[in-house]
Amino acid sequence: MSDAVAEIQAVLAPQPSAGWISNMWDTYNNQRSNKMAEWLELKQYLFATDTSSTSNQTLPWKNSTTLPKLTQIRDNLHSNYLTSAFPNDKWLSWQAYTKDAAKKEKSRNITAYMENKTRESKFRTEVSKLLYDYIDYGNAFGTVVYENRVFTDETGDQTPVYIGPRLMRISPENIVFNPLATSFKDTFKIVRSTTTLGELKKRAMTNPDDAYLNKVLEHRDAVRKLVGGYKREDFNTASQYQVDGFGSLYEYYMGEYVELLEFYGDSHNADTGELQTNRLITIADRSVELRNVEMPTYGGTAPIFHVGWRFRPDNLWAMGPLDNLVGMQYRIDHLENLKADAMDLTIHPPLKIIGEVEQFTWGPGVPIHIDENGDVQELGQNLNSIIVANNEIQAIMDQMELFAGAPREAMGVRSPGEKTAFEVQLLDNASARIFQEKITNFELEFLEPALNGMLEAARRNFDAVETVRVLDTALGSQKFFEITKEDITASGVIRPVGARHFAQQATELQNIIGLSQTPIWQQVMPHTSAIALTEFIKDTTNMRGYDIFRPNVAVAEQQETASLMDQASEDMEVQQQTPADPESIPTDL
Repeated sequence: MSDAVAEIQAVLAPQPSAGWISNMWDTYNNQRSNKMAEWLELKQYLFATDTSSTSNQTLPWKNSTTLPKLTQIRDNLHSNYLTSAFPNDKWLSWQAYTKDAAKKEKSRNITAYMENKTRESKFRTEVSKLLYDYIDYGNAFGTVVYENRVFTDETGDQTPVYIGPRLMRISPENIVFNPLATSFKDTFKIVRSTTTLGELKKRAMTNPDDAYLNKVLEHRDAVRKLVGGYKREDFNTASQYQVDGFGSLYEYYMGEYVELLEFYGDSHNADTGELQTNRLITIADRSVELRNVEMPTYGGTAPIFHVGWRFRPDNLWAMGPLDNLVGMQYRIDHLENLKADAMDLTIHPPLKIIGEVEQFTWGPGVPIHIDENGDVQELGQNLNSIIVANNEIQAIMDQMELFAGAPREAMGVRSPGEKTAFEVQLLDNASARIFQEKITNFELEFLEPALNGMLEAARRNFDAVETVRVLDTALGSQKFFEITKEDITASGVIRPVGARHFAQQATELQNIIGLSQTPIWQQVMPHTSAIALTEFIKDTTNMRGYDIFRPNVAVAEQQETASLMDQASEDMEVQQQTPADPESIPTDL
């Protein structure tokens, strides 16, 4: 071994924690290679404009049309999932665990703070991305970060841009864990991310908590100086592994991107026998340990959340709603292009030439010179097979819609047959049970822990007084409150209830309408609160921007109308009883 290679290997030698974390990433990432190949094939179908980029490209058809049924199902599921999760502004609530936490003021402060932070941090936009992961990959991952972004002007004055917790998506391709663990919470996690040197330098300069990133900047400078003094061949000989997506290690170090691997969980040192629990370890360049600290959360668990669409037995990598439909999409494209080729042959069939026929151009009115015993015939095709293919394509597409848990009624397509409004509601609720269960699962398994993770991050990092806006539903006015750390510290949980509330609304409203059309309604009317019923209709119909519903507003308006009518009547009587002015009578009559 040359001195150059030995020196390069000494500089690039990974620190102990960096070595085993890198090996774990490679091991578990390679083990899911088949699954990643399935994800790739699904993506090709979702974003294909023709079959040339899909597995249908091997078929010997002249036409290459793709019918984007998978894409339509994906968009249909996403829009309905998102609408169900956020049906209105009141999609989250506070559930207290103690008497003190249940106080009205405490509940108001916590819900107002979380509503403000989810709105300002674009929580709904991030959840939209996670719902796409839920559909495309069958798995959605996210974490919570605390941001303190300020704007500094020319004079040095700083204006807060956003201060608070934020939900951040983690791509399913950038996280590995032990899929055979009893639960996602109990297994280690390794999250991979890439960033630029400039972004790392900015983070290290502006955020004191990110000062540890200076280590990777110093290491990168040392490697680049070393690389400049040796041949590229020496460097390639010394480094035998590659960084995902960057080619050789030489190309990686000479570029502007930096790979970070973050380990969450328990670590065991095989040499010393030491066991460290609940650790957060960050490494860069597969060699440098940037930090090794205790998990910063109160409970000591990783602030990473996961939800799966269809869980497998003894495997945490779940299936997605589209996984089983890729083969059916293949069949649809196969039939569509087979049908198109058959129609081309029917409209412009090949010719059978018998005997001696002079050369000619096939077309309308073209003369053909044929010798004795010669002939030209079309090889006609039967159109029945084309009709059969059309029917089969439609049947497959209808089945795909049902298999994905997205009933056609979700798109506004009504099933055949005459039905009453109540029957339609019953059938719609029954057909949407799979859909409702999946979005409720997303709420319970992901949104709820993520929201409580945001609230915990706010408590850990809260160091000032914030002003938040609260809408008073009773008065229809806006109020502003100053929130402190004490105001958002209580025993309880934030619960997202959008999807469950959305499903319940339709059933309850239909029940009220059905009940109001029966004699029983007259018996319960004396015991029914008109104000509460009005609030229910206002919440169900989501008619909040028109100021239609207010307590007893109709009584006040009727009194005002009656007063104006009485005044107009009195004015009329006075006018009739007042004698006419002689000067006002025309003299020419």
